[in-house]
Amino acid sequence: MSALLEIRDVVVRFRVRGGVFSSAGSVDAVSGVSLDVEEGKTYGIVGESGSGKTTLARAVAGLHHASEGSILYRGQELRGLVEGAFRPLRREIVMMFQDPIGSLSPRLSVKSLITEPFRIQGMRERDLDAEARRLLAMVGLPPEFAARYPYQISGGQARRVGVARALALSPRLLIADEPTAGLDVSIQGEMLNLLARLQDELGLAIMIITHNLNVVRHITDRVGIMYLGKLVEEGETEAVFAAPQHPYTLALLAANPEPDPDAQLMRVELQGEPPSILRRPKGCEFHTRCPFAQPRCATEVPRWQAAKGGAHRCHFPAGWDTAAAAS
Repeated sequence: MSALLEIRDVVVRFRVRGGVFSSAGSVDAVSGVSLDVEEGKTYGIVGESGSGKTTLARAVAGLHHASEGSILYRGQELRGLVEGAFRPLRREIVMMFQDPIGSLSPRLSVKSLITEPFRIQGMRERDLDAEARRLLAMVGLPPEFAARYPYQISGGQARRVGVARALALSPRLLIADEPTAGLDVSIQGEMLNLLARLQDELGLAIMIITHNLNVVRHITDRVGIMYLGKLVEEGETEAVFAAPQHPYTLALLAANPEPDPDAQLMRVELQGEPPSILRRPKGCEFHTRCPFAQPRCATEVPRWQAAKGGAHRCHFPAGWDTAAAAS
């Protein structure tokens, strides 16, 4: 069975002006990413700020144009679609943005916000009062919230309003950009449980963009790790967490808070800051920060290699022993 969403070798390129550190030209914010999102499943994309994960998500949602590659949704090519052709697909592909308050117009009531998709799509036959009550109930908010404005609700409530608006037209693919950002831990749990429940009820596929590994482990079926606009590791979530193959994945997992004080952890300290995508390192682009880097890593680009439950891009997979032996 084919995937709901198939991304193949996608590049998102932006033009840049010349300056002190660069010449005029372009920069690849996303560079050759491939992944699949299955019907009714959740795919997590993880990486540091600037890794390209949100840019990739916006390309899928039609908010950025992919320069190369292919984005297939239910077999239909999305890359290159003009806005008029993409508009009907916005009923099925929706995006929740990172800032829950900032994504809501302060001039509109909650009712107007969550029923706006019906007006945009020209669905004039709908009873908007009834739809507002239905959507509020779906996300666990009382009907009186319909008369409130964004400044009158909390961040957690605003996030629920965002979920209601996103799911108004019963989409098939939800792209959630940092859905728990800025929320208290208890509210984060409520939001994740809400998304999981709605996924079961509606058969949603979810692409979740986050840097929170606890969120990834709790809610995703597969995960992709991005660095400098590229996937460096991808696979089944449990397989990646149990046996990370790429040193960057290992470093991210090692930095994740561990509640068990007796847990045996392998701490990995990365060197320096991520390099600029305007001046990508040669060879393996991670080698400038990798504690296990060898001379080969500085000159040879690693190939995409299959592994149990997934794949990775590393000369020394799980190589904290292999690389040491090669030195």
